[in-house]
Amino acid sequence: MMSTGKSGCGKSTIIQLLERFYDVTSGGIFLDGINIRKLNPQWVRSQFGLVSQEPILFDLTIAENIAYGLENVPTEDIINAAIRANVHQFIEQLPQGYETKVGFKGSFLSGGEKQRIAIARILLRRPKVLLLDEATSAMDSQNEQVVQEALEQAQREDPNRTSLIIAHRLSTIRTCDLICVLDRGHIVESGNHVDLTQQRGAYYKMLARDKLQ
Repeated sequence: MMSTGKSGCGKSTIIQLLERFYDVTSGGIFLDGINIRKLNPQWVRSQFGLVSQEPILFDLTIAENIAYGLENVPTEDIINAAIRANVHQFIEQLPQGYETKVGFKGSFLSGGEKQRIAIARILLRRPKVLLLDEATSAMDSQNEQVVQEALEQAQREDPNRTSLIIAHRLSTIRTCDLICVLDRGHIVESGNHVDLTQQRGAYYKMLARDKLQ
């Protein structure tokens, strides 16, 4: 599923509500038919893997960043996650490989490299739901393509995993099963790429703006 719309329309708020950083004031959010307010917030959050625009890395080694929050992770599992995140080849080219320190907030790495390491961390946890919040919006086209390939691999590897993509750039969402266009907190259009394009409504206008028709 993909959610798109202008800045400030409520896209990222959806993720905050899903993870219960705050609750809805009317209506409800349901996970497998159960209102999430009846579920333990810690358990709910453990089901999600979030990839945001600015990944959080620590002044540790690459291996420690990928395995952060987990205990006794086998090296082969870390490497496998990096391969799936399309970052293993880059790591292997570094003099210290997986033992390379990334610096404060990953300052020794490019945006694309940081993002792929963050994706590897998420893949290692195998979340039921993958949340992608403007994950490539701040990148140039070359880095965006590499990271997008990693994200697509993450979505393909588990057919039972749900992926929610938040984006205002539309270059990567044509294959989504469901696209929702938001405006001022409301869904104004929903459907797949073909249906929404044929409607020539809000989504069509956004495509025209991005010159992606």
